[in-house]
Amino acid sequence: MLANDPLPDAEAQCRQLAELIRPLLPKNPALVGIYSGGAWIAERLRELLGLTEEIGLIDVSFYRDDFAEKGLHPQVKPTLIPFEVEGRHLVLVDDVLYTGRTTRAAINELFDYGRPAAVDLAVLADRGGRELPVAATWRVWDVALAPGQSLVLGRDEGDQLAWRLEHA
Repeated sequence: MLANDPLPDAEAQCRQLAELIRPLLPKNPALVGIYSGGAWIAERLRELLGLTEEIGLIDVSFYRDDFAEKGLHPQVKPTLIPFEVEGRHLVLVDDVLYTGRTTRAAINELFDYGRPAAVDLAVLADRGGRELPVAATWRVWDVALAPGQSLVLGRDEGDQLAWRLEHA
C-alpha cells in the first residue's frame, strides 16, 4: 500500500462482508468475534444480517503459541460463547488476517467449547504473510503493507469503524 493511498471505508467493507456471508444464513450460523476489531465487526454483521442471537466473543491471549514470548496482554477480556458450539456452523470474525496464528489460537479455544460442524473465517483485510496454512472464507480487501507498517481498526467519535495505519 502506498503512503498516499486513502484507507477504505471500514463500514462499507462491513456491508460488503455481510453480503458475502448472507448465503450462509439458511445454515443458522453463529458469529464469533475475536477481540477487539473482530468483535466490533461481528456486532456490525449481526445488525446488518438481522440476526437475533448474541454473538460470541473470544480473547485468544492464553491460546497463542507465542504466549511465553509475548506474555499476557494487559487488556485481556473474558471469552463469552452464549450458544452451543457442538454441531454448530460458526463464522469466526477478525479485522486483519496476517500470519494465521490468531486464527489458529481462536479455533483451539472454540474446540474447548465443543466440536462445531464447520468454522468459516471472515475478515475485512488480508495482508498475506501467512506462517500457518490459514485462509479466509470471506475477505473484502487484500492489502500489502510496507515493512514496519500495521493496519489497526478503531472506532471514531461517532462509533463508526475506521482504519488507521501505524508505523513501528
